[in-house]
Amino acid sequence: MRLAPLFAGIFACAFAATASAHTPYLAPSTFAPRAGDTVALDAAFAETFFVPETVFDNSRFTVIGPDGKEAALDAVQLLKVRAVAEHTLPKGATGTYRFSTGPRLGALFRTWELNGKQESSRDPAAKIPAGAKVISNFQSLTLAETFVTVGEPGGKALQARGKGIELVPTTHPNDLFVGETFDFTVQYDGAPLADQKVEITEAVWTSDRKPQVVTVLTDAQGKASVKLERAGTWLALTRHRTKAPAGAPVDEYSNSYTLTFRVLEQ
Repeated sequence: MRLAPLFAGIFACAFAATASAHTPYLAPSTFAPRAGDTVALDAAFAETFFVPETVFDNSRFTVIGPDGKEAALDAVQLLKVRAVAEHTLPKGATGTYRFSTGPRLGALFRTWELNGKQESSRDPAAKIPAGAKVISNFQSLTLAETFVTVGEPGGKALQARGKGIELVPTTHPNDLFVGETFDFTVQYDGAPLADQKVEITEAVWTSDRKPQVVTVLTDAQGKASVKLERAGTWLALTRHRTKAPAGAPVDEYSNSYTLTFRVLEQ
């Protein structure tokens, strides 16, 4: 397992380009609600977290409860630059809930070279000319998640789905404190991803301050560990290219997954 200190050493002033390029996020109003509370969530694409720029649409928002059962959220409202969701938790129930945007197929990216000239298009109707050299031909497939806990952490919500790209926590994401580590595994369709880059970005809540970012690579078993040295809210991002299924309008999918979590002072 590869260990990276969160915002220490050579990473203290690192800024990752991919983390700042319209990354999806799902941010809850609280990570520690009470039973019966209504949890509000914001979902958007942004360059700075959590300053919304583009609404997260065309997906089905869900919640998985401590019993492992999945349900749609009570309400989702699509605004111009963000989606706002609300969900009332059951009274008397404790444990961890997993909130998700659901997967969203997004923009198409095509780049080709013909007669020594390189061209790009995001128009779904655009076709790569015959005889052109294809440089890239992919579509974004994004998913953003977060966990909240009522009372003691626990339940089935943290279990891996075994489908698509996901960050599977080993350390409970609602029980993270400065001085400890956040351990997790990155998987795709249930299989661990070795040497997979994960970027963890500070949420600064404003566009006038640069966030701090640390990058860690998974080991051969898809595992990684980050030492937590600063309190606050963070977003973990990982991306993975895969072959698109038969019938897709592109050759590849660019899979993106983000997890919003909080680190507390001891």
